[in-house]
Amino acid sequence: MLMKTLTRGLLATTMLVSAAFSAPVMAAEDWVERSNKIAYEILESGAKFAPEFSGQTGVDGYDEDIFDLGENLEQRRMAVSRANIEMLAALLEREEDARVRQDIEIMIQSEEDSIESTQINLDRVLPYFSLSRLIFAGFNGLLDKQVPLERQQAALVRLKKYTGQAEGFTPLTLQARELVGKRFDSGLIRPFRGEVEQDLERAEEFIKGLDEVFGNTELKGYEEDLALLQTQLRAHVEWVRAEILPRTRESAVLPRELYELNLKNWGVDLSPEALIEIGRVAFMNIRNEMIALAPLVAADKGYDGVTDYRAVITLLKEEQVHGEALLDAYREVMLGLDAIIEENDLMSLPDEPARVRMATAAETAQQPAAHLDVPRLVGNTGEFPEFIVPLIAQNEDGSWPDSDYAFKAQMWTLSAHEARPGHEMQFTTMLRGGVSTARAIFAFNSANVEGWALYAEAIAKPYMPLDGQLLSLQGRLLRAQRIWMDPMLNLGLATREDARRILMEEVMEDETGAKSELDRYIFRMPGQATAYYYGYSKLLGLRADTELKLKGNFPEKEFHDFILAQGLLPPQVLRKAVMENFVAPRLKAGSGAAEVVE
Repeated sequence: MLMKTLTRGLLATTMLVSAAFSAPVMAAEDWVERSNKIAYEILESGAKFAPEFSGQTGVDGYDEDIFDLGENLEQRRMAVSRANIEMLAALLEREEDARVRQDIEIMIQSEEDSIESTQINLDRVLPYFSLSRLIFAGFNGLLDKQVPLERQQAALVRLKKYTGQAEGFTPLTLQARELVGKRFDSGLIRPFRGEVEQDLERAEEFIKGLDEVFGNTELKGYEEDLALLQTQLRAHVEWVRAEILPRTRESAVLPRELYELNLKNWGVDLSPEALIEIGRVAFMNIRNEMIALAPLVAADKGYDGVTDYRAVITLLKEEQVHGEALLDAYREVMLGLDAIIEENDLMSLPDEPARVRMATAAETAQQPAAHLDVPRLVGNTGEFPEFIVPLIAQNEDGSWPDSDYAFKAQMWTLSAHEARPGHEMQFTTMLRGGVSTARAIFAFNSANVEGWALYAEAIAKPYMPLDGQLLSLQGRLLRAQRIWMDPMLNLGLATREDARRILMEEVMEDETGAKSELDRYIFRMPGQATAYYYGYSKLLGLRADTELKLKGNFPEKEFHDFILAQGLLPPQVLRKAVMENFVAPRLKAGSGAAEVVE
């Protein structure tokens, strides 16, 4: 799972754009530069609301600033978006380059979606959030080892603003209580009890984690201010326990309007019923593939008398790798995937190998799943993406707990998804240059990002070892289960226990993984999990149509390079680009005429 979507509303996520993508008019550098200048203005206009994450996005000058939790926050955010739309519409009227026009339309749609989402949440939802999680995430990004020390110094100023020691500032914890507390009796939808309980349980991990984040830097003189912030955060946690927890709702079921808004914001434009239909059929088909493959894996591994895929996966999970050997095993698998990509001409590889590291305890609490940590895409000065494996802590007696992240067969599909040919390839391609900010940030949603990563697993799967292939199918089964069960749970059509049983008995997730999945569907990111299989199915359909039109002359490597070069275009806009700029020229070269049917 791709990390960096740290709180709702910080980045635009939904693009439903229909725009022309015609032949070049100017040099590529010129149109990208002009588009990026416009995009930077939009990014900067929103930086003041969540400046902690603006630096991570690439907007300079806000490292010392802190969250805006002031009066009429939502109304002020929407006013900025309306002004941006007016400015963008004026630019669109006089823009002649089709690619810049497309980027402007992407940004307009992003601002319109932001207004819609903000207004609905203002009208319907109590503004609850985990303050300790957000503060940890902000400092963890600013004090990353790849960030220069001169920028890290801003953390010292930020500390004083958070605690209210800086002139003109009130402690952020008090601002957060006022923002939420003044709307207690407004009849808004209150947070789910399970979400608040988990936040309370994990809060101390984030608060203590700040010691490690600051301790790993060369900063001096932060200790007293950090201690005060930690004291304030602990007091805030107790306020949440006393004031928020008793006011929570017992049922996690969302009103349909809010769930469908979530789907749209993650890039999914189908109804919950359509997603359920896709998911249950896909689930049954993939499970049948696993049933057929499992005996071959058992024979290859010497598992005498074992044929059921569940039993085979159980035995594969016993082949645990821990300690220093774990990251070495991941690196070995990642090099193996590079070899697969090169030998089978799947796509063009970067010059350097992908990177992997183990998360800290606090990072694991913040994001308990494997993910890619993406550096800022605007103004990048050499920072690189990193594949992050959740921390597996050694037991007190020196033994190691079993983990679904620590057996070799699983490493193949995890690495294909998070590293290459998945997320790391996406973002390394964008960091190389040539992709506009609009396509790297404003077009960002889970359907186009996670859809590619699941597709990447699929194109690498035929070349993996047999046990890796079985676990790749297991990963696809999980995504089919998501697109089926996420809407079922959120609309009250299935119970948590129903989904838990399927996850553990059919998908073969362990207890930790099943709990993380269910929390994700129910309150962490309702609707997001459906985007994987949805985006994957869109890419498969696009490839099928491309192969059909090219009549057997399908250049796989060129196709994948073209897809990656487009940035994060939403599915329907990507289809238009492929048909007009990839398929049509090849048809014309082959027959002297091009007929493009969409």
